[in-house]
Amino acid sequence: MMLTRRTRASRSPVPVKPTAAHLEEQVDPSKSRWRNRVTVRYEQHVDSEGNETKCWEPLRWREQLENIQTMRQAKDAPVDTLGAEKCFDEKAPAQVKRYQVLISLMLSSQTKDEVTAAAMRRLRESCLTVEAILGIDNVTLEKLIYPVGFWRNKARHIKLATAMIQDEYNGDIPDSVEGLIKLPGVGPKMAHLVMKIAWGKVTGIAVDTHVHRICNRLHWLPKESRNPEATRLMLEAWVPRELWCDVNWLLVGFGQQTCLPVAPCCAHCLNQNICPSSSLLCSKSTKRHKK
Repeated sequence: MMLTRRTRASRSPVPVKPTAAHLEEQVDPSKSRWRNRVTVRYEQHVDSEGNETKCWEPLRWREQLENIQTMRQAKDAPVDTLGAEKCFDEKAPAQVKRYQVLISLMLSSQTKDEVTAAAMRRLRESCLTVEAILGIDNVTLEKLIYPVGFWRNKARHIKLATAMIQDEYNGDIPDSVEGLIKLPGVGPKMAHLVMKIAWGKVTGIAVDTHVHRICNRLHWLPKESRNPEATRLMLEAWVPRELWCDVNWLLVGFGQQTCLPVAPCCAHCLNQNICPSSSLLCSKSTKRHKK
């Protein structure tokens, strides 16, 4: 007697990009790594042919965003005074400014803003231009940027990227995300920030460790994300484009002051009652302080 396996109805994965094919939330709460099931709401949308579509978005995200905007009104986080927008020489020619923005962002990875700003001051005092960087040796450059994170690798990447800028882009930084990510040491997050700060173009949401962490905590993603690039793609699928340029600035400062990586200040957060992770995080924070 031949036994046959009964086939089960396949489940469609939660869509990253809104499509008409997915009409319901498909997250299985029993298998989810999150503490609570992601709260989902759909808005009514109509495509070019007049067909109704469904768009994923987290419940109460606008209220959460407005609370974060309120908490960020003072603009007194490290990113506000020491971020990439504050590290270049405002009196320098436009081409030099753009190059300095790129270098500040290359230095900022895995590094506190205070350390990045100090390294940028030393570089600018030494003369931070394409020609100047090509004219110094790696050891000198390493001493100038130390103690930024991974300073040896960053010094090497800066030299290689600067040579490419000189040889392939006539001494100016690339003016596209595609061109920027070809430079050694430059990833999507840096590229989108460079496009915004240096070229004044919004090409995507810049997702760093703060944005990645907070979006997972707020459940602003249809499923848990394990890396910033996956987070970016999921955010861009539902966040209104007019908000793309504000997401990084708002969440980075919020992450530096309130939604900290360890022991977040949930008790002082305006979202404490509507954040799906608040009770869990507050519990961990309380236990840690009691020890």
